[in-house]
Amino acid sequence: MVITNIVLFLVIAFLGYLAGRFGDYYLNFWMKDPSWAPHHWIYGLILIGIGSYFFGNNISLWLISFGEGLFISDLKDFLDLKIIGSDNKIKSQRHFWHID
Repeated sequence: MVITNIVLFLVIAFLGYLAGRFGDYYLNFWMKDPSWAPHHWIYGLILIGIGSYFFGNNISLWLISFGEGLFISDLKDFLDLKIIGSDNKIKSQRHFWHID
């Protein structure tokens, strides 16, 4: 049971990472890279905070795992403390599998 839960949390974190990469790779260009949108590491941090506040059941752990995946997918922007603004990327500079 413990191994199943660990695998499940890793899968959910990977889905969070994929959601973050999808947002960075596709959604920013579909929305024309808006300057008013927050970077998606903030959404990951919010999900981690909500999951930590309601800690005690599987759903809270799933929120934390998904939030960690989102957070990791935008780790570079977090380290540069980019909160709100456009990424100013061109289509040839974007990479799906990178931590950006």
